[in-house]
Amino acid sequence: MTLQKHTALASKITMRRYLLIAAVVILLLGVGVIIYFLFLAKKPVVTTTPGVGLPIAGQGTSQTGIPEGGGTIVSPNTPTTVSPRLVRISVGPVALGESVVSKTVSTSSTPETTVNYIDRESGNIFSYSTASRATTRTSNKTIPGIQSASWLPNASLAFVRYLSGDNSSTINTYALPLSGSGGFFLSQNLADIAVSSTSVLILASGVNGSIGSLTNVDGSHATQIFTTPLSAIHASFAGKNQYLVYTKPSSLLLGNAYLVDSAGIFSRIFGPRMGLTALASPSGKWVLVSYSLNGSMQMGLVNTTTNEVLSLPISTITDKCVWSADDSVIYCGVPLEFPFGSYPDDWYQGAVHFSDRIWKVQVSGRYAQLVLDFTKETNTLLDAESLVVDQLNSTLVFVNKNDLSLWSYSL
Repeated sequence: MTLQKHTALASKITMRRYLLIAAVVILLLGVGVIIYFLFLAKKPVVTTTPGVGLPIAGQGTSQTGIPEGGGTIVSPNTPTTVSPRLVRISVGPVALGESVVSKTVSTSSTPETTVNYIDRESGNIFSYSTASRATTRTSNKTIPGIQSASWLPNASLAFVRYLSGDNSSTINTYALPLSGSGGFFLSQNLADIAVSSTSVLILASGVNGSIGSLTNVDGSHATQIFTTPLSAIHASFAGKNQYLVYTKPSSLLLGNAYLVDSAGIFSRIFGPRMGLTALASPSGKWVLVSYSLNGSMQMGLVNTTTNEVLSLPISTITDKCVWSADDSVIYCGVPLEFPFGSYPDDWYQGAVHFSDRIWKVQVSGRYAQLVLDFTKETNTLLDAESLVVDQLNSTLVFVNKNDLSLWSYSL
């Protein structure tokens, strides 16, 4: 064999050896990758243990409860203890309108309080216990897109409102039991609804005006109680035998607030004011009013017996307030400032968001006391709405309009 042929043969043998080694290396790398992903890679863990492995609100958390950039997946209805007195009950979003029921137990000095609320995405009902700080689903009935809920005082039933799923603007009102079983529909396209322990106030509006009627809580025996040529109004209970009616608020229109007696007679108690909103106390003795003035909201307290209007030391919108059961106290989300805008329109439409603190206003003496500075408890801003306080004034519940999450604060 010549030297040239010998050299060529050696080169071929060397090349085959390199190719064999490369193939073995690639095969080993492939096996290693498969073993890693099958056995070693960490998988997301779903947890429902309150306060364990959960991101604090405002710290890179999306509305689904999944931390941005990866991490532990959190159930949207898993409570998170933010501070000893503040709990985020649900990441949200929830339907506006919660029920807070408290009862005393002879064996404990601390009342047992249950917060019932509805998950907006699914329509399922959940109950949160302030004692155990745990959540239980009581109903898995699916009603997607519920916007608001009006609960009976004992929380056995909620009248929920939502748009039909046929891409129409039809508003459905459905009586949804706490357990989810049963239920019934009220008339479609009701303009407003309010509930008491024994009856339901429904409002139907059209181009020719509005009609207010009362029904039993089971939807039977509807009785007309008033009519008005006003076609754009809100109506609610104001004590046992009278009702509060006020024109739908706008910063461009003058509004009025009226009391309506059992005979259907309207008596104006406040107005005309731009952007007027109103909230009656449980007994109907007082009506809290807010109105637009010079680009911000002003507040007053109307004595319905004398029509005297008392000024208050806070400035907010009545939709950000709630009365205590005995008329003695008002809790409100009060913005640190009102950005330039048209109020309350811009707030309703979501064009403006506030940074609130919760204040307590004592009706007797009308002095205000700071209850909760939200930004000192969390790293997120609070725009409070749908406030509810229990009968014992022990628990305040509210929705953060910024992300529709639900919160509880021990008073």
